[in-house]
Amino acid sequence: MRVYDVIEAKKNRRALTESEIRFFVQSVADGSATDSQIAAFCMATLLNGMTDEETFLLTDAMAKSGERAPRPVSAGVFADKHSTGGVSDSTTLILVPVLAALGIKCAKYSGRGLAHTGGTLDKLESFAGVRVDLSPEAFERQVNEVGAAVSGQTVSTVPADKRMYAVRDVTATVDSIPLIASSVMSKKLASFADIILLDVKYGDGAFMRAPKDAEKLARLMVSIGERAGRRMLAAVTCMDSPLGDNIGCNAEVNEVLQILRGEKENGLSRLSLFHAAKILQEAEGVSEREAEARAYEVLRSGAALKKLSEIVAAQGGCAGDVYKTLPLAKNVYEVRAPESGYVQVSALALGRACAEIGGGRAKEGDEIDHAAGIILKKRQGERAEKGEPLAEIYYNGALKEGGALAESAFRIGDKKIQERPLVYTFVGGKRS
Repeated sequence: MRVYDVIEAKKNRRALTESEIRFFVQSVADGSATDSQIAAFCMATLLNGMTDEETFLLTDAMAKSGERAPRPVSAGVFADKHSTGGVSDSTTLILVPVLAALGIKCAKYSGRGLAHTGGTLDKLESFAGVRVDLSPEAFERQVNEVGAAVSGQTVSTVPADKRMYAVRDVTATVDSIPLIASSVMSKKLASFADIILLDVKYGDGAFMRAPKDAEKLARLMVSIGERAGRRMLAAVTCMDSPLGDNIGCNAEVNEVLQILRGEKENGLSRLSLFHAAKILQEAEGVSEREAEARAYEVLRSGAALKKLSEIVAAQGGCAGDVYKTLPLAKNVYEVRAPESGYVQVSALALGRACAEIGGGRAKEGDEIDHAAGIILKKRQGERAEKGEPLAEIYYNGALKEGGALAESAFRIGDKKIQERPLVYTFVGGKRS
């Protein structure tokens, strides 16, 4: 068998066999498949699709292409959560300490930001000294002792996905539903979580623009996880405008700390607690009302904030830093309303603006300015009078294109924008 033969079969719209898929994935993982061959396979898949069976087999082969994290010896339920990416989406930094404070262990493998989307690992590194490159042994130990750990996956975990994603990112093949599903779920199945919650975004700032496409992706990933024996949950959520009010690493962490201190409530806090309640329902079989009440209680009592301090300290940071405000960049530029009317906000444009001023990456490996960020002063649907501030941009270097992008993110109209529901639909779960 040759890699060429597998590519040709997919080009000709033939469903691949299990042996063909395993051979191709192994060739990707061991380096015998070239980048150009991977690109050809990904483009053929994007154009011709895959059956659900092919997608499961691809996911399973990728999950087994490297080391798999050992399950900790401690008893209890282990949960994980994954978002398909958005703007001002810091739900992990709220969800994980809330769940850990509720006794649900969180073994969270996260990623870094790319393009207009923020990365959990970058945000966690806003706390000085925090390490996100935990060894499997350190990761397991921390989950046992603290109840939660957030780390990047090692280079030996799902190596086939790492190569395929790098190729997809530069060949316009990121938005293939089978390839998205296999990429996300291979990393989830390489871990040991009993319950996996997926937050599948749609809208202006998401990879999936239409809610029906996001729902299709969610259902496919849920079916893959359930077939592999995991308890799967998926929320299809709206990303037309930023989820929170702050964009950029330090700015988003400051907002997380405000929420964990009970000082702020917005879409970010509501969605984070919605996810926490759904996982608690699935883990313990409690009612929706009881799950929501318990999630809000650990927030109100300060238990979740204390748990975040334990996570930060366990990963090399200072526990007391969660009680401080992280610094923002020294220069400030205000975006002001050009006229009076109702505000419409583009998540995509603001995400790109933040990346342009140093708060994000154009490509993997770029350095991030953690102090660069944007703070919204007006939300979608709110009324602004001419000259009122819409956003504050914090930057250290030149403003460059960031200011123009941020200006373009806002539109003022005569009619109030009818916002789409934050949660479009919910998929999976045996106890919901």
